[in-house]
Amino acid sequence: MSWFTTETFRPAFDRGTPKISYGIPFPEACKKHIDSTLNASRVYIIASNSLATKTDNLDRLKAALGSKVVGVRVGIKPHTPWTDVLEIVNEARTLDIDCLITLGAGSLTDGAKIVRFALTNGATSIDELATLLDGGKEPTIPLICIPTSLSGGEYQSLAGGTDTKGQKKPFYPKRDPDIVIQDPQLTTTTPEWVWLSTGIRAVDHCIETMCSLQSNDKGDTAAEKGLRALVPGLLKCKENPTDLEARHACQMGVILAMTAVSTGVPMGGSHAIGHQLGPMGVGHGETSCILLPSVCKYNAKVNEDRQRKILQTLGIKKGDLGDALDEIIRQLGMPLFMTLG
Repeated sequence: MSWFTTETFRPAFDRGTPKISYGIPFPEACKKHIDSTLNASRVYIIASNSLATKTDNLDRLKAALGSKVVGVRVGIKPHTPWTDVLEIVNEARTLDIDCLITLGAGSLTDGAKIVRFALTNGATSIDELATLLDGGKEPTIPLICIPTSLSGGEYQSLAGGTDTKGQKKPFYPKRDPDIVIQDPQLTTTTPEWVWLSTGIRAVDHCIETMCSLQSNDKGDTAAEKGLRALVPGLLKCKENPTDLEARHACQMGVILAMTAVSTGVPMGGSHAIGHQLGPMGVGHGETSCILLPSVCKYNAKVNEDRQRKILQTLGIKKGDLGDALDEIIRQLGMPLFMTLG
């Protein structure tokens, strides 16, 4: 029996945006919301290189949308270079687009958020794009994200891009993506290491929320529910990569992880050190796998009671949280150390 039945369409968070869609295949969902929810007629698609060249998923999306597709960009380089963003901006501005769609995750999502920010503010050069680091008019072009990883960038407005000097810079467009379409079948095309490592990044959001001495009830509740979805879901995905229920549980767990992050709880050492390793070419998911167990061990002397609550959430009765996370990450086959040189 197919996993797909009927669509659920609702806000991901209490703030109203983005809305999430799941339960029907992504081409069908995208066509429905382009036609009825957004009433768009001139659509520009930004698709991952692997989905475009190694699967038929871009063709399926284009076939569903038909003549409404006026432009397609295949691929954005890692870390979202400003030069790539401006190539898209300067093509899209000639096409009078009224909706952006991303098919994929990571750099594509950040790129699309910056593209529509630039289009609204008339930024077409490096210098003009740089002025938007200080803010600008809120984007007006709707954005639909169809993610294939568990990184969660589609659930917030913040977007990171890399300038011409190789520095990662944040943009704050102040508008979330409008719709996120979840399709667990689509995610089976994602390389296992990407799916599982970005899943551990979401686990990291939950753990560092619950471990923080500045946490709050809303953050703790969301993080606890997120862990209950993510950890079993990831282990089931490792055991059976075609388990669509497990994949969807992970997708829903990411929303809970992002809910926890949005409560304003400061993240801890795993995130802080990870951000320093990112420019060296280490993905955030990998840094979480490598750092989180050790950070928990180091911090146990000040937040042992909070770590014990996490163990209870995970149904683990013996040992400490660092060891438990080490074992989970080992079961997933993810890295626990790195070599620089």
